[in-house]
Amino acid sequence: MPLVVMCGYPCSGKTRRAEELKAHFEETTDRQVHIVGDRALGVDRNSVYADSQKEKDTRASLKAEVERKVNRDNIVILDSLNYIKGYRYELFCLTKHAQTPHCLVHCLTSSEESSLWNKNREAAEQYSQDIFDALVQRFEAPDSRNRWDSPLFTVLKDDVPPLEAVSDALFKRKAPPPNQSTQSQPLSSTNFLYELDKITQDVLMAIFNAQKTSVPGDLVSVPGATEKVELTRTVNMAELRKLRRQFISYSKMHPTEKTGQIANMFVQYLNKGLH
Repeated sequence: MPLVVMCGYPCSGKTRRAEELKAHFEETTDRQVHIVGDRALGVDRNSVYADSQKEKDTRASLKAEVERKVNRDNIVILDSLNYIKGYRYELFCLTKHAQTPHCLVHCLTSSEESSLWNKNREAAEQYSQDIFDALVQRFEAPDSRNRWDSPLFTVLKDDVPPLEAVSDALFKRKAPPPNQSTQSQPLSSTNFLYELDKITQDVLMAIFNAQKTSVPGDLVSVPGATEKVELTRTVNMAELRKLRRQFISYSKMHPTEKTGQIANMFVQYLNKGLH
């Protein structure tokens, strides 16, 4: 069932609005309502938001928890900063994959108001001023013209939250259709993965060995391909393996019955990736 993504500055009232939405859904529907957020994970905000890797791990944990709870019976409310545009896009793709609607609730406050609310909290609940200022500076405001930020509900501090409008957006709107980026594609043949792995590995070894005697600018022939690899520079195995992994990931999503074309397709991919 639907996902509600809360968004806003630190201490902008997101948790209060999430609780109001939860109470409304529990009163008007017979569905379970789950709030997923920093508080539920026991996050030490100042520690997490001072360390980019910890923050990345926390976002991944929140997304994973949302993914576990989103189903046909539940309503999920994600109560976190959700201040990064790319992360909101990932959540949108998650809902497309689950084929369920979503909406964004932006708790709009000024940085001065939020800073004052932060200072009035208990010491253990406060953001340090440095962390607070950094989060405000990094905040990427939602834009309803972006499909991942739409439908967008903006709530000011003294507003009555638009509970019915949010409900209508979630329950009276069709789920976004899945597309190739969010829908798993069936492999076209039982032999495909084996051929993909073997052919791309053979191409890499041919390039690696050819570089021992070739010079930048040479065209390198590889097994199974009529096209040649254009080596404008020396390429190490780490870079070749990275390109191979990317090509394999793409090919799994777009499998082909013509396994004889894999080598040429990989050569074309390499020629683009190496220039």
